[in-house]
Amino acid sequence: MRKMTYAESGVDIHLENRSIEAMKAKLTCKRKGFGAPLTEIGHYAGLLDMGSFALAMTTDGVGSKVLIANAISKWDTVGIDCIAMNVNDLYAIGAEPIAFVDYLAVEKVDPERAAQIAIGLARGAEISNMSIVGGETASLPEIIRGFDLAGTAIGIVDKDKVVTGEKIREEDVLVGVPSSGLHSNGYTLARKIIAESKYTYFDQMPGANNSIGEELLTPTRIYPEIIKLARKCDVHGLAHITGSGLLKLHRITSLGFEITDPLEPQPIFRFLQEQGNVDDAEMYRTFNMGMGFVAVVAEDEAKEACRIMGPGSKVIGSIVKEGLKAGHLSL
Repeated sequence: MRKMTYAESGVDIHLENRSIEAMKAKLTCKRKGFGAPLTEIGHYAGLLDMGSFALAMTTDGVGSKVLIANAISKWDTVGIDCIAMNVNDLYAIGAEPIAFVDYLAVEKVDPERAAQIAIGLARGAEISNMSIVGGETASLPEIIRGFDLAGTAIGIVDKDKVVTGEKIREEDVLVGVPSSGLHSNGYTLARKIIAESKYTYFDQMPGANNSIGEELLTPTRIYPEIIKLARKCDVHGLAHITGSGLLKLHRITSLGFEITDPLEPQPIFRFLQEQGNVDDAEMYRTFNMGMGFVAVVAEDEAKEACRIMGPGSKVIGSIVKEGLKAGHLSL
């Protein structure tokens, strides 16, 4: 059985990074004075100078997870994913979400589907303590097949409380926080694995009570606990583990990471790995593998950080001089 990879399924992470760098090279215009940017393009959220505080902005979408929602006609959770992918990036710099606008592009207007999507958006906003203040719906039959859902979130943070990763030092510890499943990344590979397996989205997930499609639609966890963590502990770095899996850790520091006691991935990850004959390194480079967030703190803050972040959170490793190792894997 051939080994399946994210790149072979159509998503080349390294090519995506090159594309991002090519765009960044052209985006050089910067406002001066009030509202000037405080961060370079490429961190989890952009920051604008508002005097004593900063306004944080993020934008993201649900991705190809919406194709599974279409396949089983279940759209009431993808709105949570849309909110989560944005506000979790705000949390990753210590910002508190305050407002959101959504963008729904459709091939054909479907009021019932739109109402279900709104259920998820409302639930995500409730979890995040955030207002949805507007949005846009576009009918684009020559561009869109089905629908696409994205949005933009804004948050606020005191300028002296922004978490950039610059305080990270060797021997700091990594606190891993459980994900709820695949979240909203790696679905191009996940869908291809199911398509080439003996299973369909309607088949029961082995060892579970729901179908494979329902398991794959488990909504992305939202992490409002991060705001309390940032207030109670001296947080040196925060990482939202999304596309490219644990490689996302490189976004917050040039130092290295050694993961010696990783969180246990949910059964869906092992199921996909077995069905697609995906090797361990590829799994950790593509999926969150059961860990949706990482907080970097000093060792003496680790116990309190785990308590605040809730059940399943634990110290998974430490900051080292260079590299990224997860057990026996060098990623």
